[in-house]
Amino acid sequence: MTTDLADPPGDCPQCPRLVELRRDLRQEHPDWFNAPVPSFGDPDARLLIVGLAPGLNGANRTGRPFTGDYAGDLLYATIAKLGLSEGQFQSRPDDGLVLKDCMITNAVRCLPPANKPVGAEINNCRPFLMAQIDALPNLRALLALGRIAHESILRGFGLRLADHKFAHGAAHDLGKDLRLYDSYHCSRYNTNTGRLTEAMFETAMRDARDWALNDPLP
Repeated sequence: MTTDLADPPGDCPQCPRLVELRRDLRQEHPDWFNAPVPSFGDPDARLLIVGLAPGLNGANRTGRPFTGDYAGDLLYATIAKLGLSEGQFQSRPDDGLVLKDCMITNAVRCLPPANKPVGAEINNCRPFLMAQIDALPNLRALLALGRIAHESILRGFGLRLADHKFAHGAAHDLGKDLRLYDSYHCSRYNTNTGRLTEAMFETAMRDARDWALNDPLP
């Protein structure tokens, strides 16, 4: 569940390049979702996980963030291990999975060509990201999966990138007991190359979860 302002409309016209790709894919795969992907999770979440954008065969196909591709397999397995979900993830949006105290969204809600949004597309989608953040009254922590998500969040808060450099495992104070945590994206490329291991990913997410679900440390 999200507010209307937190999710773009299904025919969002703001990014011509992404609109064209959506139209082409609707012709090629009319049974796919092929639209801006809404956030998924608990409306009372204290932890918000922010990815890059929908994957071609993942969320763009299924309509649920990180559902249908390898990145989602690792993400949802880690979420379950940390006690943030109920039910069994089966890589489809009707599997009955429920997130607890956690929500997942993307910095860019539409599939970008080659999984690479340009700056204008990131900027156009940032109001939806910030609206989603504002719509979570109990939010304590954000976990950015990759540099683009990290930088979009910082820009949304009006913070200087130079003062909050992206680094796996880093934490950044956003004010009012709200923290931003960083992780390399849980993509197959990053895990295949060894840049990110399952243990590294779990540690980064555990740090964010522990801050989100517990009282601030002194």
